[in-house]
Amino acid sequence: MVRSERVRRPAAALLRILAVAGAYWAGARIGLLQQVVVEGAVVTPLWPPTGIALSCLLWAGAGVWPGICLGALLTIATIDSVDPAAVGILAGNTLAPLSAYLMLRRIGFRTGLDRLRDGLALVFLGALTGMLVSATLGAGTLVLAGSLPLGEFWAVWSAWWAGDAMGVLVITPLLLVLRRARLPRDTRAWWWTEVVALCVTSVAVTLVATRADLSLLFLVFPVLIWAALRFQLPGSAPCALLISVMAISAATGGTGVFGGRSILEVMVVLQALNGCAALTGLLLAAIVTEQIAVRRKIELACTALAEVVDQLAPGETAHLWPPKEGGKGLER
Repeated sequence: MVRSERVRRPAAALLRILAVAGAYWAGARIGLLQQVVVEGAVVTPLWPPTGIALSCLLWAGAGVWPGICLGALLTIATIDSVDPAAVGILAGNTLAPLSAYLMLRRIGFRTGLDRLRDGLALVFLGALTGMLVSATLGAGTLVLAGSLPLGEFWAVWSAWWAGDAMGVLVITPLLLVLRRARLPRDTRAWWWTEVVALCVTSVAVTLVATRADLSLLFLVFPVLIWAALRFQLPGSAPCALLISVMAISAATGGTGVFGGRSILEVMVVLQALNGCAALTGLLLAAIVTEQIAVRRKIELACTALAEVVDQLAPGETAHLWPPKEGGKGLER
């Protein structure tokens, strides 16, 4: 039994590493479907592997980092030949999510994203700070290898950093919420009606906002607010992903508000929209979730207090708690 357990643990760890590598590579193939060229370097406005890598680290721990490295190596091999210059890019793609994970773990990050502090930590530590590593090592490697002129470093660096950060902001919350997603116990017809209405509205509004010649990108924010207020992160995370994907599609196609602009202008407008949409959905959902949790704790405390009072004075609290249907709560 002991020998079997010793064999089983390394085998399970190897399977986790291979699964992470496969997920990273699959996310990279999806991300490469929408790519742009900035100063001769190929970058993606949204790089899903960073969000996938950070999610895997948050679920399984730092021990799966070889899977991230293997997935990044396979991705580089499918894009170009693996040469010594690719070592810096490989190191950046591995160290960036690992650094983000270690920083989040240091402050006690909770994967439920049920506190505002967790949402802020994912934004500022996981995305904006952690992805500095991959952008710096990646763009710096291209400069040292002679593939990128030094004068074009900051343009490529900023596009690289924005794409990696967007991968964390958009993909990580979605994966974290999907793992624990459950249908409400008291699901009714109106709930499904609202879900369908939100989906249809999200698609329609995003199509108009991203493909109209007028500057109507702000129209997506009421939809995000609706999703966050009514469904919290399970509603806002898919909406943010939908908005990001449709906006990237319009930007790479040069349609709507993105038409007739330079590649730099397109990237600025696109990443401003994607970043604001992801921040709005994530932080508002975290605030609403935290408030709901506080309300539930207060209700439980009031119920416990009413039970104690009822034991001391039987029958005295029947008209106080719980509140009657349609009543005003704790009024006498």
